[in-house]
Amino acid sequence: MKRRASLAFRLFAGAAAWALVLLLLGAVALTTLYQRSVLRTMDDRLSSVVEALVAAAETDPGGGIALARRPSDPAYDRVFSGRYWQIMDGPEMEGGGHQSLVVSRSLWDEVLSPPDPLMQSALASPGQLMAFDTKGPSGEPLRLTAQAVQLPSRAEMVIMMAAEDREPADREVRNFAITSAIMFLGFATAIAAGVFFQVRIGLAPVLRMRDSVAEVREGNTDRVDGEFPVELQPLADELNAMLDHSRELVERSRTHVGNLAHALKTPIAVLTNEARASEGELASLVQRQTGVMTEQVEHHLRRARAAAHAKALGARTPLGATVGDLARTLEKINRARGIRITTEVEAELNFKGERQDLEEMIGNLMDNACKWSGGLVHVTAGRTAPRELAVTIEDDGPGLTEDECASALQRGVRLDEQAPGSGLGLAIVSDLAKAYGGELSLSRSELGGLAACISLPATGR
Repeated sequence: MKRRASLAFRLFAGAAAWALVLLLLGAVALTTLYQRSVLRTMDDRLSSVVEALVAAAETDPGGGIALARRPSDPAYDRVFSGRYWQIMDGPEMEGGGHQSLVVSRSLWDEVLSPPDPLMQSALASPGQLMAFDTKGPSGEPLRLTAQAVQLPSRAEMVIMMAAEDREPADREVRNFAITSAIMFLGFATAIAAGVFFQVRIGLAPVLRMRDSVAEVREGNTDRVDGEFPVELQPLADELNAMLDHSRELVERSRTHVGNLAHALKTPIAVLTNEARASEGELASLVQRQTGVMTEQVEHHLRRARAAAHAKALGARTPLGATVGDLARTLEKINRARGIRITTEVEAELNFKGERQDLEEMIGNLMDNACKWSGGLVHVTAGRTAPRELAVTIEDDGPGLTEDECASALQRGVRLDEQAPGSGLGLAIVSDLAKAYGGELSLSRSELGGLAACISLPATGR
């Protein structure tokens, strides 16, 4: 069965996810704004160069163009420096393309060749500065600003343009993105850690209540104790009230069981005594049937008591001490037969239930083993799961076949009429074990006799 995530984990995961998403969106938005700022600064710088070209452009009588002064930035004089300017004629030359009229020294023998649609857009809006991206002489990305102007003494428009390598700006934006990502990641980590500790601190009272309820369930305490916030104190009070009500129901059940036992035993005892004082077939029949009635009453009273105990919270019984006491008692009872009982019980193993029910189940099985034993009875007990234990009682007697093992658990079945008893012992143990959610099974023992294994609920370690 798949376990559901804890409330603390879900709160932490939800808050951390939202914080990460918001910080990621913030990092993307901040990087975008920074990129736009860098491009705007570059466009302003190129626009200033274009405006300087327009102001310095002169035409001669033949229609040629010269510059009264060139841009002062030395990068425009350094070959392939990444900063270029150029003046081109507006109309397309015959055969396609535009003619370059004046170029910066940085272009050397190359020219800028922006796409024709962009050139046509500039010519369609003379006097308007236009910025777009293109490729440079070496294929590098360029940011280019162009403006179509009409110079005096010249019939055709010319296009003034300035361009700058975008790679340094793009690298600066990338470095900014990486730095901001690292910073936001640090912020996200800090926020996640803060949320985690805040959730842990906020849920600490709930966790304390969980531990206190577990202590009650394990039988270490009777009530949910501790100091809780005003929001949780009513819940603790309701839990304590439920525990009190549960104990009251168990006690009431015990009282009813006792009253019923006394109410039935008295008339049965009267019938038994009258039958013993009389002679004849009728007296023998009454005596046998009252004996069966007594066993049946005891059996069903035990089941009722066990069902009430199994539903009670906080009951626990040390298994080692109980088994040890039963072994000593049964050895004394069977001293004349020389029965030896050895025990091997795991330390700190506790049965989750009432002692008298445990004594009833284990005592019946050990007593049965002593009846059939040839001299040795061995009891082992250990934990088979975090909340389950198993007790195995073995003897070196004649044992049972598989069919006899199945029949022996049926109520009233006796495989040997010579042994004392009513045939209810194993059935009583099986019913009591089922009342606690356990099970009784019979098999062949390694000692040669019968091995009775009973599984029962255990408290946590």
